[in-house]
Amino acid sequence: MTNSHDAEHFRRIYARSADPWAYQTSDYEQEKYQRTLVTLGERRFKSGFEPGCSIGVLTRLLATRCDALLAADIVEEPLQTARKLCADLPWVRFTRLRIPDEWPGGHFDLIVLSEVLYFLTPADIARLSGRVRDALDYDGVVLSVNWLGHGDDPCGGDEAAAIFLNEMQTGLSINSHYHSSSYRIDMLIRR
Repeated sequence: MTNSHDAEHFRRIYARSADPWAYQTSDYEQEKYQRTLVTLGERRFKSGFEPGCSIGVLTRLLATRCDALLAADIVEEPLQTARKLCADLPWVRFTRLRIPDEWPGGHFDLIVLSEVLYFLTPADIARLSGRVRDALDYDGVVLSVNWLGHGDDPCGGDEAAAIFLNEMQTGLSINSHYHSSSYRIDMLIRR
């Protein structure tokens, strides 16, 4: 595949189901969310960014660790659900944007890329890496979470993670790594 998945790809997915990856009911998702929070430890973050937030299930969990959290998705359909799910959390904001072409202003001490990298081509992952590096606070943390299955995506999860980690070597290092049979989590920090 030569292109990253575009907005139309995701509109078709959400037209078939409001929760196409069973974020609210899947044992896989629930276990992965808990492992994500464990990986973050007890730290509280000033400003978080979660591109690819979908319907906001992980967003709601991340909000308990952030003073401010910006969550984004490439299409509006899941954002409507996410806004409702997090309506009681006024420090959480949502926006529609397409990474890496679009990126919010400001800096973040937490950037969570949960199951978004493999939707991008290697070239777009490399561009995204530059965006992440430029937006990350000096004491910031980047979490990369990748499903290890195979789909019709531009990259597999391990390939996407390897490209991202290679690009992030300048200035960041892996602080922790978790690898299960179905997903991996890599946490990066500034050196």
